[in-house]
Amino acid sequence: MSISSPSPEANMGLLFRQVRDAMWADMAREMAAAGHELTYSQFVTIKRLAMDSSDGVTDLARWAQVNPGAMTRLLDKLETRGLLRRIADPSDRRALHIVLTDAGQAIWSDIQHCGERVRARAMQGLDDSEREQLFRLLNQVLQNLTPPIAEDD
Repeated sequence: MSISSPSPEANMGLLFRQVRDAMWADMAREMAAAGHELTYSQFVTIKRLAMDSSDGVTDLARWAQVNPGAMTRLLDKLETRGLLRRIADPSDRRALHIVLTDAGQAIWSDIQHCGERVRARAMQGLDDSEREQLFRLLNQVLQNLTPPIAEDD
């Protein structure tokens, strides 16, 4: 009795996880080689703040895929290192604006190149058409698995 190998689809979730983990590990190596000891969550938080500093803790947590409590602790660490600061919103004392400091901007200028190198390695051997197709297909899979947002009546 022979055992047939599973179809590629049977391992799709595992493959997605392995690709994600490999990219995260490569990114950690790149940042360490550049002299930056940052976690992946810290990296994506700095990236988000560099792109859009209007996010609050909850939005940043969603972006970094951590819970708000973990994001608060992550922000505490980055603030202690002088990479960001939290500024009270004068029109809503419950709200905070989270912004990168000059040191945070300087690190972002450096670590974004780490991300570019990791992405370039990940895409080696794929031409522009294949890259475009890969992203289109991955976005389609994501869309298929994302529940629709209920609209208020």
